[in-house]
Amino acid sequence: MSNLRILVPVKRVIDYAIKPRINKAGTGIETAGVKHSMNPFDELSVEEAVHLRERKAQPVEEIIAWSAGPAKAQDVLRTAMAMGADRGIHVEAADTANLEPLGVAKILAKTVEQEKANIVILGKQSIDDDANQTGQMLAGLLGWPQATQASKIEIKDDTVTVTKEVDGGVDTVKAKLPMVITTDLRLNEPRYASLPNIMKAKKKPLVKKALDDYGIDLKQRLKTVKVTEPPTRQGGQKVEDVDGMVAKLKELGAL
Repeated sequence: MSNLRILVPVKRVIDYAIKPRINKAGTGIETAGVKHSMNPFDELSVEEAVHLRERKAQPVEEIIAWSAGPAKAQDVLRTAMAMGADRGIHVEAADTANLEPLGVAKILAKTVEQEKANIVILGKQSIDDDANQTGQMLAGLLGWPQATQASKIEIKDDTVTVTKEVDGGVDTVKAKLPMVITTDLRLNEPRYASLPNIMKAKKKPLVKKALDDYGIDLKQRLKTVKVTEPPTRQGGQKVEDVDGMVAKLKELGAL
């Protein structure tokens, strides 16, 4: 039975409670002066990694939090360490808009090799670009089995059982380590980092790296042409009865 070396990628994004605004150039979302926090799906990943250690079904040797982004990305790494991660790796990137899912997956594949991780748990998507691609691309690059949108994870004797919700109910898959897992909202309830743990996290190791350290082609393959607000929804209309509703639908050409 292998000891688990868990890599947990986390991303700094605009806080989910903030209504995003498009920048003046119409090229993306305005990020200056806006509150940021850890991507909610990544919070689930950190919590699940700590859960696996607490359950003791299989020994956890180390939980490594990883993030690529500007200097302030260290904030989410410290949060992950306050939640229970043992150390952090910060890949410094001034402009995360230039980091596409494939590029991130390539860097993560290198990190898995360097850190000898045997399981990667990451959010199924980040709430800024909603790409939902990095986990799948990482599994493809590594040649590892993957389970996406996990709502339950169990590990015993190097066998990983993942349950996920699908339209008709639940789907359960099994695979042997090593493995990539992406997390969904029903997996757990992330803990709040207590003040003592926040103070302890400040003393945990956090290594800084540069994109050039990985020797990877990060050439952009996608270009954002324009970002616009969705059209304003028109107000609804009330009808007196079913006949009135049918007549209105016919008038609108819906019937």
